[in-house]
Amino acid sequence: MKKDIGEKDKETRLLQTAFKLFTEKGIKDTSIQEIVDNANVAKGTFYLYFKDKYEIRDILIAKKSEKLFKDALQELRSTYIANLPDQVIFIINYVIDELSKTPALLKFISKNLSWGIYHKTILKIYEETGTQEDSVYQLFLKGIKDNHVKLKNPEVTLYMIIELVSSTCFNSILYSDPLPIEEFKPFLYEAIRNLIEPKK
Repeated sequence: MKKDIGEKDKETRLLQTAFKLFTEKGIKDTSIQEIVDNANVAKGTFYLYFKDKYEIRDILIAKKSEKLFKDALQELRSTYIANLPDQVIFIINYVIDELSKTPALLKFISKNLSWGIYHKTILKIYEETGTQEDSVYQLFLKGIKDNHVKLKNPEVTLYMIIELVSSTCFNSILYSDPLPIEEFKPFLYEAIRNLIEPKK
């Protein structure tokens, strides 16, 4: 027996359908009509949740990026790494490896990986899942405090790390520029260590 699609189910269906179409056809060549037809919802329903296809794209980028970091954090918790730079590099390495396996996701997120931590649309995800305190952002700030790491602005440092990873890995994974990703990683991780542990 077919279940009635609840409001939450409609929103989820729209998000899943939009992601599929965006990654297959591109955002430019995907219309709102196609999204609602494939999601099997009325066009008016789309506008209950999203202003336009660019807003649904932004929410998807934030959600997909946030999930990468959340999964990485879960993996970190199943290992024992006490040192903050090693923890950060473990998380970054996990995210890079996942993006390397899924080029369509990498192209979709493009160079906006930091939205998984900083973009305003992520607040909606936190309201729904209650994971704001259990995040890479909180891990980093706690690690800075617990390890007495002297950083002028920890938030800016974390932002710089994520932006560095986002922009350089996009080119490295997709185009092997400046190097294939596995060759590039040691340079990237050394730069991250230097940001977290400034030379005295």
